Amino acid sequence: VQLQASGGGLVQAGGSLILSCAASGRTSNIYRMGWFRQAPGKERVFVAGISWNGGRTTYSDSVKGRFTISRDNAKNTVYLQMNSLKPEDTAVYYCAGSSRPLGSVSASDGYDYWGQGTQVTVSS
Repeated sequence: VQLQASGGGLVQAGGSLILSCAASGRTSNIYRMGWFRQAPGKERVFVAGISWNGGRTTYSDSVKGRFTISRDNAKNTVYLQMNSLKPEDTAVYYCAGSSRPLGSVSASDGYDYWGQGTQVTVSS
C-alpha cells in the first residue's frame, strides 16, 4: 500500500485547509486510516482517525470540533478538513494506514503505511 498526502500550505489563523491522502496498491488490507502531525522539535502526535469500512471517527482533544476526517472508499482517499486553524496547528501532517484488524487508532506504532507528509503553516 502506498499513501500520497497533499493539500498542505500557508493559511492565516482562523482559515481552513483540506488535506487529502490517496491510497493505492492493496487497499483491501486497510482497516483504518489516521492523520498525525509533527511540529518542529516535537514528537509525532495523533490528530484524527477513521475506520475504513464503518467510518467510525476519533479525534484528539486539540482538534475536536475544528477538524473533520472523512473517507471516500470509491476513490481510496481520506480527507482531513481543518477549520478555525491556529498557529499551534503548524506542523508536518502525515497520513497513515493500518492493516491490523485490532489496535489503537491513536497509536502511531499501530500503523503500517505512511505517506510522505505535507506541511501546514498557520500564521498569526
